[in-house]
Amino acid sequence: MILTVTLNAALDVTYHIDRLRPYGSNRVRSVVQRAGGKGVNVSRVLHALGQPTAVTGLAGGPAGEALRSELASAGLADRLVPIAGESRRTVAVVDELAGDATILLEPGPLVRMGEWDRFLDRLDTLLPGSEAVVFSGSLPRGVPADAYAELVLLARSHGLPAVVDADGPALQASLAAKPTLVKPNAEELVAVTGLRDPLLAAQSLLGAGAKAVVASLGPDGLIAVTPDGSWRARVPERLLGNPTGAGDAAVAALTVGLTADASWPDRLSEAVALSAAAVAAPLAGDFDPDVRARLRPLVEIQPLRSLPCP
Repeated sequence: MILTVTLNAALDVTYHIDRLRPYGSNRVRSVVQRAGGKGVNVSRVLHALGQPTAVTGLAGGPAGEALRSELASAGLADRLVPIAGESRRTVAVVDELAGDATILLEPGPLVRMGEWDRFLDRLDTLLPGSEAVVFSGSLPRGVPADAYAELVLLARSHGLPAVVDADGPALQASLAAKPTLVKPNAEELVAVTGLRDPLLAAQSLLGAGAKAVVASLGPDGLIAVTPDGSWRARVPERLLGNPTGAGDAAVAALTVGLTADASWPDRLSEAVALSAAAVAAPLAGDFDPDVRARLRPLVEIQPLRSLPCP
């Protein structure tokens, strides 16, 4: 089983419109509400791939109850820890014509120290039954700034590989605990390292403690920097759609490859194809299996020496 941790779980609301008009009225063509947060999206993809998975983290209030109800409807194992605060909501406005999305993110609840301690106890009981653990997303208020470092060390104490998909200080703090893999995007790389070259930035994270770094470059695919080599992987076409969950799909594929001990080129090929297939799906956490099957053999893999920032 692959365990996903979403400390700042959310109730996701996705609006689909024909064309976004800033500062004007926009008629919504369809709206969907369901459980979200980066780790939840990773578990959705894993579940669709037939991989056993469970969701843990923190959830509270009416929004928390709604997201837990939706998890049950989706058939995802719910191991969330209840808290007193209200879980956040996120809003994605998908512009169908542009093939892009505008995201609004609420900050999340205030977590009390006793609630954080209960979560640590819950996680400690879940890790022995897991093959790997994924720590994804932002930290809610009240959670220690070095939370991911603490959690990675807990996973390592159980002999488990730990994947971190975070940004800013949360990502920076995790590096001291030597996570098995970190997966920032291009903007997050620049923010945490100050370096404009993605390859140099990824190499700096490797030097700071990460055992491997995979960075999302949007339509330009992924780069990977590992002790075994560095590669770039991409598909030869750009897909229009909702990119919100593309990075989460890549994390799911990379974690499956990690547990299977697949080669890095194979992990990257699957991650790029699955990420593109997620863009082609209307909601974060979903992917188009036909797109994945079509693109998988077309993925281009090349060794890396230097790469300009997109």
